[in-house]
Amino acid sequence: MAEPNGSVGPGAVIDRSFWDGRRVLVTGHTGFKGAWLSLWLQSLGARVTGLSDRVLPPPSLYDVAGVGAGMQTHWVDIRDADALARAVRACEPEIVLHLAAQSLVRTSLEQPRLTFEATVMGTVHLLEAVRTTPGVQVAIVVTSDKCYDNSDPDRSHPDSDPMGGNDPYASSKGCAELVTAAYRTSYFATDATADGADVPCRIATARAGNVIGGGDWSRDRLVPDAMRATLAGGRLEVRNPESIRPWQHVLNPLGGYLLLAQHLWTRPDLVGGWNFGPDDDSMISVGSLLELIAARWPGTFAWHRDDGPHPAEERSLRIDSSHTQQALGWRPAWNLADGIAALVGWYEAYRDGAPMGDVTLAQIAEFERRMVAASPAPPTGP
Repeated sequence: MAEPNGSVGPGAVIDRSFWDGRRVLVTGHTGFKGAWLSLWLQSLGARVTGLSDRVLPPPSLYDVAGVGAGMQTHWVDIRDADALARAVRACEPEIVLHLAAQSLVRTSLEQPRLTFEATVMGTVHLLEAVRTTPGVQVAIVVTSDKCYDNSDPDRSHPDSDPMGGNDPYASSKGCAELVTAAYRTSYFATDATADGADVPCRIATARAGNVIGGGDWSRDRLVPDAMRATLAGGRLEVRNPESIRPWQHVLNPLGGYLLLAQHLWTRPDLVGGWNFGPDDDSMISVGSLLELIAARWPGTFAWHRDDGPHPAEERSLRIDSSHTQQALGWRPAWNLADGIAALVGWYEAYRDGAPMGDVTLAQIAEFERRMVAASPAPPTGP
């Protein structure tokens, strides 16, 4: 594989000239993060293809923001290896962003086999398809901050920590990381090519969790459940208000994925696993997050503790993104207050019948402006 052409902009700035006309495949594009990412890529001029097995029940961000109108779609289940390989070859991507997986903790507990099939074997199938598709230069597998062995919940996990997981959701994410590392070493390392001279596709993983933002309607997830209850004039039942999580607006890690892809295009030394987590002051309890949302919502926003019983959950989960900040120049462009303001603004606009494609694109544009304003000097090395 020849060294790819193209340049990458400095530091933590999205290089629009890099993405303009770029062939990009997004798996899981109908999900919450996938829909935001697909719309962002469209706004950058990329030629986007999505791969998913279905559209989520209405309302979904994919539908209300008209995400599918600006891209091609292949309706494929990632558990079907042959169909997935055909779809990847058909769209001839240069960059693959793999987001398709089990995304809900409660569902993973109810359907563990499905969870491992989708998250683990789905990753195997995707990497097999990438391995046999000429022209793929960069692939990023998105997992979760829950991929780590969280035996010490008061410790922040750097991206070098071992994988783990005490439940099907967390374990499947750790497994997907191990699968990706094995493929990277066995098939995508420079010395694994036929003649040892060419640079193969660069493979990285990205870890982020507890994202918030407009357009998330997933069941059994805190903010979507809160907004459903609020818009219906009801009250949210909260099972673990003391649990601490690394909250951040969805555009923070998505911007990180785009930056990582840009840098990997010319920096094969940046393969590996990367944390995209918020600053320490955004690691707050469930109850504290709800109070911050309630303070901004223009109306009644009510919640109370649900004493259960409930499935066991980690009391605290923290990740350390200092390596990502140093090596990529990335850091969260929106702090937690900014993210909550954007979240409330999105759902308020939805309540009022605004054109949600325009609202979503406007938030993306504002986030890009903040990235430019906050961009540090270009990174000096890994």
